[in-house]
Amino acid sequence: MPKTTTEVLPANAGGIARAAQLLREGGLVAFPTETVYGLGADARNGEAVARIFEAKGRPRFNPLIVHLDDAAQARKIALFNDTAERLARAFWPGPLTLVLPLRPGAGLSALVSAGLETVALRVPEHPLAQALLKEFAGPVAAPSANVSGRISPTRAEHVLEGLGGRLEAVLDGGPCAVGLESTIIGLAPGPVLLRPGGLPVEVIEDCLGMPLGRGKEGAKPSAPGQLASHYAPQAAMRLNAEAAAPGELLLGFGEMACDLNLSPSGDLVEAAANLFHHLRQLDALGAGKIAVAPIPERGLGRAINDRLRRAAAPRPAS
Repeated sequence: MPKTTTEVLPANAGGIARAAQLLREGGLVAFPTETVYGLGADARNGEAVARIFEAKGRPRFNPLIVHLDDAAQARKIALFNDTAERLARAFWPGPLTLVLPLRPGAGLSALVSAGLETVALRVPEHPLAQALLKEFAGPVAAPSANVSGRISPTRAEHVLEGLGGRLEAVLDGGPCAVGLESTIIGLAPGPVLLRPGGLPVEVIEDCLGMPLGRGKEGAKPSAPGQLASHYAPQAAMRLNAEAAAPGELLLGFGEMACDLNLSPSGDLVEAAANLFHHLRQLDALGAGKIAVAPIPERGLGRAINDRLRRAAAPRPAS
């Protein structure tokens, strides 16, 4: 795709106004959420949405998440049932995406939902994302602002490393606090976990008073983040490693000797926030192979392990 000059916009009123204007003009703008940086475009503008897929090298069958500033706007786009209303009241704004039936006449580009009759919606909590969405006053389609299949960006410099010259601007809000993409729940017909993420599954199940169903592996994606190979560094990865083998760099967790540690104290919140940045740092150190220490399969550990398994999966031929 043709190269463009990518502006770095400050986190102030002028930067927000400029970012919103670029979105209105059909431009691509990366912006921070509490989870990761998103690559935003006007969700009603088919040409702008197509540019997201082109910039990322993303397959067209992989749907996008639409970001809105509040639940009232979301109800204009999708049909909410009682369960969806309960989850929206409890967790929006926040790191939760709901996949709901698309409302007829919602006005979104068909590319957003990849031709499905459902749409993925989120109300982010990050104050800069909220300010941009309010200023723009419309739905913004925004997958993670990285080359498809690679490590998600949690800082503005990560966006520029991967997509510089492919988008009009990056709104720089510093590091993302959560560091993992949103948890995605499908609600047609019942609540199903489609992707673990920044909101722990246990918290959602406590809210609903019931266990979540599980999405079918290998099915056509109904939401982002369901491809088998995803979130991958350049280096190959080996999981559940107690020590590094020759030629490996070790990504640790808890008290242990390692090259980089997700959380020396064993804090899963800290580990989630550090995951993508640490993988990028190990790549920058020239790791031929990355060994990763075991991560507990609870709380945010479920989402961390999901990302690690996808990052370590066999990669499709390019």
